[in-house]
Amino acid sequence: MSCLTVERCGAVTFKRSEQNAIQVRMLADGRLNTGHAGVLLAERRGSYPLIDLRILKTSAQQGEVESGTRRKIKRLLSFQRYCHASRLLRGLVPHTPGSLHLLDDDYLGQAAHMLSKVGTWNFDIFLFDRLTNGNSLVTLMCHLFNVYGLIHHFQLDMVKLHRFLGMVQQDYHSQNPYHNAVHAADVTQAMYCYLKEPKLAEQLTPLDVFLGLMAAAAHDVDHPGVNQPFLIKTRHHLASLYQNTSVLESHHWRSTVGMLRESGLLSHLPADMSQDMEQQLGSLILATDISRQNEFLLTFRDHLDNQDLDLQLASHRHFILQIALKCADVCNPCRVWELSRQWSERVCEEFYRQGDLERKFDLEISPLCNKQADSVPAIQIGFISYIVEPLFEEWHRFTKPSLLSQTMLDHLHKNKVCWSRLRCTHTPSDVHSDTEENTAEGGDGEGEDIP
Repeated sequence: MSCLTVERCGAVTFKRSEQNAIQVRMLADGRLNTGHAGVLLAERRGSYPLIDLRILKTSAQQGEVESGTRRKIKRLLSFQRYCHASRLLRGLVPHTPGSLHLLDDDYLGQAAHMLSKVGTWNFDIFLFDRLTNGNSLVTLMCHLFNVYGLIHHFQLDMVKLHRFLGMVQQDYHSQNPYHNAVHAADVTQAMYCYLKEPKLAEQLTPLDVFLGLMAAAAHDVDHPGVNQPFLIKTRHHLASLYQNTSVLESHHWRSTVGMLRESGLLSHLPADMSQDMEQQLGSLILATDISRQNEFLLTFRDHLDNQDLDLQLASHRHFILQIALKCADVCNPCRVWELSRQWSERVCEEFYRQGDLERKFDLEISPLCNKQADSVPAIQIGFISYIVEPLFEEWHRFTKPSLLSQTMLDHLHKNKVCWSRLRCTHTPSDVHSDTEENTAEGGDGEGEDIP
């Protein structure tokens, strides 16, 4: 087995056999100098400016590193993650339980009040992120771990837990309009609502809850803001590493495993137990690959038709956790309109940015990424019709009778009608202009993607 080792500087260390990568480790505690043209030093660990296609087109073939390219390889392996010493959770226990950052008492009180209603479907994750000073994911996860007693059950070290969660939050790219830490917090809050469904909650073990929440929090970690076809056609090293299959999801999982090991969060557990937890996390995160949507939907539908789901079986509970995570990942159209529209505009803005890159470098523009042809309403109507509705109709069958499931379907149908009306009254350029104006009005003036 050959091993490519990259020095500790915000990059990735991985080992690979001749064909398959078996470990990816995100390294967190160093700095990189800004020496490459067109790349700026990011404010937060895990953040990065718009992708430089020249870097993406360079690839490390089969672990071979040519002399003189070490710095370039470091940047390739890290998605240009330029690190700096963070003031947040660098191995320090907060002075007050649940307080992970310095805030005015009024803000802490408002955030605590919101957490008391974290199980409600109209939870405003954007407001919560502002009230926690951009630390919604860490604050939410610590709260939910306390709610479920997971810290005591698994005898977790609070210092290690805080450090791990801080690493995960920082490794989301705040420059992404959609795939950022606020999205991860939103998915985690939705997952919590699903775990509370009576039909599921009665059967879940502490391990199931731990895995469900962890997978939700880390399911898109270190997302570059472009999709898998873009990585493949630009010959990005990750596409080669994972053989063009579930490239991003595999990276999210391996990154999570690397941070678990670096933080030592599970190091006190028996090796076989921690390894099993890592594998189950991988199975959950890989299930979010949208290209596997029909595979999971058909299996879920068959189970419901045959009425053969037995949640006393660990394998069946794991499958339902996969479905729950898939629902949480695409639940934006099931939120109230005010929240749903913000998410829709953000994801389309991320698509348009990719399209702009592809246009700039004379690449074929990917589906849904052409802001001149693909309007936000048209994209959302298609997404709801072909992805969200079929999945949530089956979820409703599984959870029935469920007030939450019925509420989500009601929102979904109302939002689809709203998008249909907007589609009739806006051109693609009009909708894109509206999106930019809404984003500008909702920003905090400091470059953060928080309305």
